[in-house]
Amino acid sequence: MGTLAIVAQYCGIATTIAAAVALLVKPVREKLFGLTEIKEGQKCLLRAQMLSIYYHAKDNSNTIRQYELENFLLMYAAYKAMRGNSFMTKINKEIMEMEVTT
Repeated sequence: MGTLAIVAQYCGIATTIAAAVALLVKPVREKLFGLTEIKEGQKCLLRAQMLSIYYHAKDNSNTIRQYELENFLLMYAAYKAMRGNSFMTKINKEIMEMEVTT
C-alpha cells in the first residue's frame, strides 16, 4: 500500500470519528445549556404571536394588513425551521387566502 493510500485511509477514519463526536456533542450541549427548553419557549412565543395576528385578521372580516402578513410569514419560516407542528401550516394556508390591505 502506498503512502498516499494510507494517508487517505487515516483521513477517512478521522472524518468518521469527528462526525460521530459531533453527533454526540450536540445533544449533550443542548441538555447542558438548556437549549432545548429555550427552543421550545421560542416556538411557543412564535406560535402565540402568529395566532394573535391570525385571530385579529379573522375578527377584521378576513383581511390582513400587509405588514402583519410580512411579519407572519417571517415568523412562520422561523417556526417551521425549528420543527414546529403542522397546526400552524393550516393557519398559514388560511392567512394566505385572506385579503391583504395596506
